[in-house]
Amino acid sequence: MRSTPETTVGPVCLTAVIPCLPGTADAVEAALLAVGLAVAAEPGTLGYRVVRIDGDAPVLLTHERFRDRDALRAHNEGAASQAFFAATRGMLGAVTVLIGDEVQDHTGAMAPSTP
Repeated sequence: MRSTPETTVGPVCLTAVIPCLPGTADAVEAALLAVGLAVAAEPGTLGYRVVRIDGDAPVLLTHERFRDRDALRAHNEGAASQAFFAATRGMLGAVTVLIGDEVQDHTGAMAPSTP
């Protein structure tokens, strides 16, 4: 059985799919990039990437990697994340957040599975 984000002991990854309301994509992107500047001070944040998909309805994605669930929680409750939520109030469509255990790192090595 796989572990859940609440019980995992290894790296945890979060992907957020963030649809932007018309005319807000640049401001949302800037707010996400501001979070990215702050994550360097978060000891449990192992990676933070922002991807922009342009089109009629721009979507921003974040790919975030954390040491463990406590680091994920600290990031989400931290000042930078809270500032993002405040700055983008009223700019976002229905955000989808996916959280899961890392099973392969960037080098191609397989992470151990939790029974």
